[in-house]
Amino acid sequence: MSDERARKAEELFLQGYNCAQAVSHACAGDCGVPPELVVKLATGFGAGMGRTQETCGAISGAILALGLRGGRALGDDKARTEETYAKVQALLRDFAARHGSCNCLELLGGCDLRTPEGQREFKERDFLRQRCAEYVKTAAALVG
Repeated sequence: MSDERARKAEELFLQGYNCAQAVSHACAGDCGVPPELVVKLATGFGAGMGRTQETCGAISGAILALGLRGGRALGDDKARTEETYAKVQALLRDFAARHGSCNCLELLGGCDLRTPEGQREFKERDFLRQRCAEYVKTAAALVG
């Protein structure tokens, strides 16, 4: 796991970028795609995909980075798809082993970000720092 990448992702996250943006930017910086584009592409994946609390946005950002770093481009051999799928499966397995789930709602203990009450609870319990920052660090470190 990359401690430097994890620290960078956490720093971006605490500066106000969503979980997917922070992880994808920290992990895809060396792939030749402008950082501004990576951050834009990741915007909708935050809070479990547009605050629907499905797959954790940190994981989605990591998957985006894996694709940018080694995914199949037009004209590439299909083997690159299989290689990327294997890396995504390892990411999901290792993240879930560490945190118990890959689902945003479960990771936040049922705190429902789609409601004003859930958003208040998220802030009051400081889940941004107490939970999500750790998920961001883990996902970024697991990109490898």
